[in-house]
Amino acid sequence: MLRAVHLFPVFPNAHAIELLRAKYDPLVNYIAPHVTLVFPFESVIATEDLRVHLKQSTVGLKPFRLVMTGVTGADGEYLFLNVKVGNDHIVQLHDKLYGGILRHHLNRSLTYTPHLTVGRMNDKDAFDLALAETEGWNEVFETTVDEFVVENIDEHGNSLVEFKVSLLR
Repeated sequence: MLRAVHLFPVFPNAHAIELLRAKYDPLVNYIAPHVTLVFPFESVIATEDLRVHLKQSTVGLKPFRLVMTGVTGADGEYLFLNVKVGNDHIVQLHDKLYGGILRHHLNRSLTYTPHLTVGRMNDKDAFDLALAETEGWNEVFETTVDEFVVENIDEHGNSLVEFKVSLLR
């Protein structure tokens, strides 16, 4: 089974993200706007074992403020909505989740940079145009993160929630 762990931030003005994703993100119909904490991995871990690991990994972590704004490019094909407040909390969560039974799934050759993907283009001209079109896009998105989600990814690429984990209050 393919799984991943995400934050699905709830923003009052999320429609603006959806409009951007509808234009630039081929995954818009498969998964809601998200910040990936644990990237997709093949897993035969029992649901309860994974739940226990995630809860133990996050003991003492509290809900935190998240502010995102500004679109930048990455790797010549991705458009990222950037984290402006909450980055350290997300990195801490990411690092803790990749311990224990998930340790061997961590790809240490890539630096983790929290973001919300709003687009992906396989063509350089399309990518450059998207960067130009989003240059003045300065909508601010703000929320409190109080949970994260384990998802299953089906054979068609659809995201299906397996379970949620709340951060202690």
